Amino acid sequence: MTSIRKHRIARSFNAASGYDSAARVQRIVADRLAQQIASTSARSGPRRILEVGCGTGFLTQRLRALFPTAKIVATDIAPDMIRRARAKLHEGPHLAFHVMDAEKPDLDGPFDLICSSMAMQWFSDRRLAMQTLSSLLAPDGTMAFTTLCSGSFTQWRGYYALLNLECPMPEHPDLQTLEREWPLSGRGTWTCETIVDLPRSALSFVRELRAIGAGTPRPGHTPASLRHVLQAARRDAVFSANYNVAFGMFCRASQSGVFVTGTDTGVGKTVVSAVLARAWHASYWKPLQSGIADEPADTTSVATLAALSPDRLHPPAGVYAASLSPEDAAACEGKVIDPDLIVLPRDESSRPMIVEGAGGVMVPISAGFLMLDLMERLRLPVVLVARSTLGTINHTLLSLAVLRQRDIPVMGVILNGPDNPYARSAIERHGQVRILAEFPTLDVVSSDTVEQLARMVPDWKDACAFSTGGSGPQDTPESQPCLQG
Repeated sequence: MTSIRKHRIARSFNAASGYDSAARVQRIVADRLAQQIASTSARSGPRRILEVGCGTGFLTQRLRALFPTAKIVATDIAPDMIRRARAKLHEGPHLAFHVMDAEKPDLDGPFDLICSSMAMQWFSDRRLAMQTLSSLLAPDGTMAFTTLCSGSFTQWRGYYALLNLECPMPEHPDLQTLEREWPLSGRGTWTCETIVDLPRSALSFVRELRAIGAGTPRPGHTPASLRHVLQAARRDAVFSANYNVAFGMFCRASQSGVFVTGTDTGVGKTVVSAVLARAWHASYWKPLQSGIADEPADTTSVATLAALSPDRLHPPAGVYAASLSPEDAAACEGKVIDPDLIVLPRDESSRPMIVEGAGGVMVPISAGFLMLDLMERLRLPVVLVARSTLGTINHTLLSLAVLRQRDIPVMGVILNGPDNPYARSAIERHGQVRILAEFPTLDVVSSDTVEQLARMVPDWKDACAFSTGGSGPQDTPESQPCLQG
């Protein structure tokens, strides 16, 4: 059904000959998205840009003005839209057009900027589409999107409710849903703005939606229902269409990988880090190491347990003797940790990076700077390590709540200890999180046991593909006319 729906969408946009004159809101949104992109871009600007769902080129035109030396590839699923954009803007050394389904990109990255204005509501699966597109981003690259969100078209929907009819428009996602769907390879935020359009009448609203290709009919459409709705609309002297537009900005991390933290000290972060490094053929970095007076450094332990070669190990930014928090351990040596000097190492290989924190999410690093702040800065998804024993539900849910307050993505939880199905179920349900693995109590920890545990962990691709709380495919039942902006 998805391919049929995509064909109908492309056909509708191909026939949208009146797009430029009717797409007032789309033009406004493109302007505001371009402004946001400009305000968040580095001074040098992106060198390579991919635009998906370019339509007739509203955003394309602004991108070319903002970044005249960038190479822009503007794509759309509808060949006639591409033809109109090409006729208006003309191809050249810095601008190329390409017919493409954004959910099945056939271009090679990396791109410094991937953007789209008012096309995401046509995606069959937003979460998967964003994940696929983010894989084409360069490290530290940006994605910028706009899409309709919940609460749009209140007056129009009200006429259907008045007549006890089901509105043909799909239910658009709220910001919370969109936030949960960001890829795990970086961090993103959404904001919402309401734009009110004043068509001459409800009938003009419907005609203009069709003029811009947004009136794709679905099987089972009965014209009588629409006629009754328009009759109800005539009772109002003024008709308005409110577009609740979500603006999303996402930045990919400079290095792929995860940040391993725990609900407490001694919960097994180092063993889990070794297992993940072994399972995912990853590199390893412990930014801050304390407690070397009492036990071997974690870098040494992970290197031995996971059989890591020297090129897969990165030295800590700070090493301290006392078994205390990094802040207090440094103070014992008369030192103060400068958070600005804790910089994620660049690994030129394609390997992910396992970053192991010290203690839990609220452990102090320096005055006004916690381990949580470091996680936020590094923009890596978190793997939370927890005990499986009594008390773990409270500790785990508290840690998850703090991480989500900062919009730090959580890849999943790993439980260490005796089997505890009640704890697992409670953490999954109340924490809305995936349990990546459950490791048994280990009498002896060795490279052999680490290798065995590595087989219990999802592979890197599967772990990255999961996003907590994703809403899945966004196809709507094809039994009503689809009218949307």
